[in-house]
Amino acid sequence: MKSRITTIILFLLTGTTGAGFYVSAQPAASKTYSFKALPVVKTTLFRKDTLSILKYGAKADGITLNTGAINSAISDCSKKGGGVVVLPRGLWLTGPIVLKSNVNLHLKEGALLQFTKDFDQYPIVAANWEGLPQMRNQSPISATGQTNIAITGKGIIDGNGDAWRQVKKDKLTESQWKTLVASGGLVSADQRTWYPSQKSFQGSQMKNPGAISPEKTPEFYNSIKDFLRPNLLLLTSCKKVLLEGVTFQNSPAWCLHPLMCEDLTVRNLTVRNPWYAQNGDGIDLESCKNVLIEGSSFDVGDDGICIKSGRDEEGRKRAMPTENVIVRNCTVYHAHGGFVIGSEMSGGARNIFVSNCAFIGTDIGLRFKTTRGRGGIVEKIHIKDITMRDIPAEAILFDMYYMAQDPVALNGEKRDAPKVQLFPVTEATPVFRDFHISNVVCNGAEKAIFVRGLPEMSISDIYLDNITIQSKTGIDIQEAKGIFLKNVKVAPTETEPVVSLLNSNTVTIDGLSYPQGAALLFSVKGEKSDNIKVINTDTGQAKSKITYTSGATAKSGNL
Repeated sequence: MKSRITTIILFLLTGTTGAGFYVSAQPAASKTYSFKALPVVKTTLFRKDTLSILKYGAKADGITLNTGAINSAISDCSKKGGGVVVLPRGLWLTGPIVLKSNVNLHLKEGALLQFTKDFDQYPIVAANWEGLPQMRNQSPISATGQTNIAITGKGIIDGNGDAWRQVKKDKLTESQWKTLVASGGLVSADQRTWYPSQKSFQGSQMKNPGAISPEKTPEFYNSIKDFLRPNLLLLTSCKKVLLEGVTFQNSPAWCLHPLMCEDLTVRNLTVRNPWYAQNGDGIDLESCKNVLIEGSSFDVGDDGICIKSGRDEEGRKRAMPTENVIVRNCTVYHAHGGFVIGSEMSGGARNIFVSNCAFIGTDIGLRFKTTRGRGGIVEKIHIKDITMRDIPAEAILFDMYYMAQDPVALNGEKRDAPKVQLFPVTEATPVFRDFHISNVVCNGAEKAIFVRGLPEMSISDIYLDNITIQSKTGIDIQEAKGIFLKNVKVAPTETEPVVSLLNSNTVTIDGLSYPQGAALLFSVKGEKSDNIKVINTDTGQAKSKITYTSGATAKSGNL
């Protein structure tokens, strides 16, 4: 097949000090969007009546199990029309708590709600795990089909996650590892992973052991019970929900998991997990509608603020996108990603508005991930006014080859690039399109921008405007179309090339700034690369402007 032509025509720009590549005197194509017409989120309203758990015999001695007292108070409050159930100052040990309609569970300052590490208190129930129906241990806090519920106050909710989770040796210091191993449990044959119990280890050796199937008996699930870690907070099909002021910490798996909820407000929360906490996400919105997350901080072991909508065929059958979401004025410290979409996004995601957030030390800043088999359409994503620093991997990442690995390889871990193959487009082919990202500043990253689509499905219609990133390497765009970069400034310390393009077309770069003396400005690869425009850019600062390889050619080689 005859190679398509990569067209980059060199002109002298009148009145400038250098030359630029461009095919049009017009500025880069751009779409306008507004944060003025944001989604409306309905709010909760509670009766002023209060009910203390002390009335039900609860004791703050850290020994008494207060499960019955707390649940009785919530149930009675709901039956009487609702109100506020109060946890006074003190250490309240408990098993699973179930929220009920019209009840605000309020933790006074100094109140610590501590969930027990006695696994027998958590029955195995039908739930959800990473976008699939699963049998799990009952979540420490849960609600299903409830309306007008809240958890508020200035207290702390601790999920006792260390009792549940396995830990990788490479994520601890040598001293921490020795202490952990000496505490009990068992270590894998390769001496790289610690498990808290035999049941936990046994479950880890099976493929998808929590999956619901007729041949699995209660005895089977009990044999791997410790492996079926619950999410700390699971709210399923609830409406008008408020989470405000409290600290959620030390979850067995995901910390906050609203699933198929509507009208959710998350305000001024602190969400904390150890950085080694596997699956220790901050908040995962799954198939939710009308959500506001604001003024909250996250310091966790996996993704910080994450958008999901089910996994693979199950997510597509559910067909409930996460939509109409506002995220603003939040800070994410340690996490795999600051703001994340995917990878379980098979029901789609749309109408997401993110603004005025800071990511400090997250492995990746803005992280959008999926893989073949997911399906789903992610679109109409609007992000602005983001600050980042000390990002170990990519500042901005779009990746359709997600491989369920930590973003940053552990010491000694070898990773190969995915094998590039062309597959037919089906309902299982994911789609990323129509992203608008502006006003981003990042001080320190491994790579500035990485866009990697599939040969059969390009990532498309990405608009990046007013972006400044200091990084080790520059911009890498693969299998993409309709990419518009305007007023992008990258300062890679390794400057060959500043911008790499592979099998990408309709790429417009308007006003690119880069370090003077860069060895190579553009590398263009692949016979599908076409219609690449560079305007308002001083290309004379680079020692070499452009190279063509792997089937890419120029209409005129006299550049």
